[in-house]
Amino acid sequence: MSRNEPFGYYPGCSGQGTSAEYDSSTRAVCAELGIVLQDLDDWSCCGSTPAHTVDHCLSTALSARNLVQAGKQGLLDVTTPCPSCLKNLRVALRNMSDEHIGPRAAKLLGGETLKEGHTIKSVMEVIHDQVSAEEIAAKSMRPLTGLKVAPYYGCLMSRPQELMQLGDPENPMVMEELLTAAGAEVLPFPLKVECCGASMGIPLNEAVTRLSGKIVDLAASLGADVIAVACPLCQMNLDLRQGQINRANKTHFKMPVMYYTQLLGLAFALPHNELGLDKLVVDPQPVLNKLADQRRGAAKVEQTEGAA
Repeated sequence: MSRNEPFGYYPGCSGQGTSAEYDSSTRAVCAELGIVLQDLDDWSCCGSTPAHTVDHCLSTALSARNLVQAGKQGLLDVTTPCPSCLKNLRVALRNMSDEHIGPRAAKLLGGETLKEGHTIKSVMEVIHDQVSAEEIAAKSMRPLTGLKVAPYYGCLMSRPQELMQLGDPENPMVMEELLTAAGAEVLPFPLKVECCGASMGIPLNEAVTRLSGKIVDLAASLGADVIAVACPLCQMNLDLRQGQINRANKTHFKMPVMYYTQLLGLAFALPHNELGLDKLVVDPQPVLNKLADQRRGAAKVEQTEGAA
């Protein structure tokens, strides 16, 4: 697919609320890279985590409705930043062809059916597939030089492999490749596909503070400046709940947790308001300061060499 052809963009519910910075930074980065995102008209919730536990047909219909909307707009290639939305949309695409679930879901949709030829990708996949490492490096007016990044995918982004299709389910490398191209020092991170506690923040808060605490602790012990994420729920557990993690584990972490799109946006010198940096709970200023120090250091070296 040509980069100039629009992708049907499904922001997901969290993109309009708790992860508004993910949505805004995704739009800003894609625009900078020439990737055209066209919002789906009248999109609706994909069912998130709970729907499929109640009724598989209902869950399928909720997500399939958005694919029907995309088809009506002539948008067969759909993308979303959220791994939960991605999973639900792909399951719906598969289930609509199922002889048992498909007809029942279609009935819930008033007889609407899907057009042939839909593809559904994560925004991370789209950027990786459409833009070369050389292009990302060329776009990086303020490269992430010297920034140590712990890449955290979470448990859903790459699994199950047959559905999510992001390479090795235990060791995906797409985020590393993107951030390395932008100049970052991406650290080997053994917990990058381990669960953070997911949606258990309220019913089983202890599980979240324990699991997320392990992730933040490892990142800190490896000397990371920031944890890069691609999932709204992971970001919430590691960032918003970091105070709870500290209280539960008697720790004192102040580890910034940023979406990979925010980091790419910093490398591209995009305005901070477009990246939603003010939405983060743990202050990202240490990240910004380190990058600024690196730039000043590089400028001094250039001046010295020029004078010589």
